[in-house]
Amino acid sequence: MTQSTEPLALYIHWPFCLAKCPYCDFNSHVRERMPETRFAQALRTELAHDAARLGRRKLGSIFFGGGTPSLMAPESVAALIEDATSLFDPLPDMEITLEANPTSVEASRLSAFRQAGVNRVSLGIQALDDASLQFLGRQHSARQALAALETARTLFPRITFDLIYARPGQSLADWKAELDTALQLVADHVSLYQLTIEPGTKFEALYRTGAFTLPDEDQAAALYEETATVTGRHGLAGYEVSNYAKPGSESRHNLTYWRYGDYLGLGPGAHGRVTQGTDLFATRRHRAPEPWADLVERTGTGQTSQEALVPLERAREMLLMGLRVSEGLTLPRFEARTGLTLEQATDPTILAAAIEEGYLQRSATTLRATPEGRLRLEALLHALVL
Repeated sequence: MTQSTEPLALYIHWPFCLAKCPYCDFNSHVRERMPETRFAQALRTELAHDAARLGRRKLGSIFFGGGTPSLMAPESVAALIEDATSLFDPLPDMEITLEANPTSVEASRLSAFRQAGVNRVSLGIQALDDASLQFLGRQHSARQALAALETARTLFPRITFDLIYARPGQSLADWKAELDTALQLVADHVSLYQLTIEPGTKFEALYRTGAFTLPDEDQAAALYEETATVTGRHGLAGYEVSNYAKPGSESRHNLTYWRYGDYLGLGPGAHGRVTQGTDLFATRRHRAPEPWADLVERTGTGQTSQEALVPLERAREMLLMGLRVSEGLTLPRFEARTGLTLEQATDPTILAAAIEEGYLQRSATTLRATPEGRLRLEALLHALVL
């Protein structure tokens, strides 16, 4: 069951933003002054600490997420990439992604991020009309978003961007036109998320008061189906519930999550799944930024928990992740990674019913969710997984 020969994915969390978006439940924080020097050094310290603990693993990807990592100084990004590639053994075609927002300040740094070693940029566009951007609490305009896409296209070999659909009052025709406009500029990879109301967000409070309404279930399903139609016309396949790519342009870093590979998460609130010996450990860092930095400065790491996952926990997580992707689960790998067969990890009656209803497909070596199954994945998994 040891997976230490597999490439490791490295996630680096930068927790700061210019503003907190009303739909966002990520670990992001607004500070009047950005503590750049302190937090960049703390991330480098934590990286060195964990590399010493894990040894010289192969490194398949680096992902700078947040928060808003494009608010980092490009020199900090370059230093972290240099550290990671010296402490681990990078694969020749290693993917290095940085999330960026298309404000004018951040877009002006894209060239410096490319020089720092970033070879894939993920732009948080979210919408292409100014009224929707204002509703979503974004700090950029539609014009800035399109300009950032154009700039990124000239600098990076690989580009992806996010859009949010099923917004209040959004029609099928509106969404089709918006998506077409974006994909005419960049048709490599795109993440398309349905707007949901997350607990503890500003939108949750507004939604409860009736300040806005969202498309109903049938309208949302129609928007989802139109998404697949439009992306398919541009040559992108839906390889995960919310992600579409041309063949070969899938996010290698995110595929590590979905395939239940090893990943090291650094920075405030970051999670990890790392194999050591015969155990798979779930790791977590202190969530609040300043206490995390205090902990790193005292001990070398902001890690607050490390728990060895028992076979059923591993199986549950691997099913939850693996059925999100169109390729599904490879059953021999599932057994090797979890120590359980599929029958030992699931309710056999629900499994048989889901296959009979056309929500799941099973072969001798794979289990995958059908498009209809992925539409109902949350309810399906709740019933299926022990």
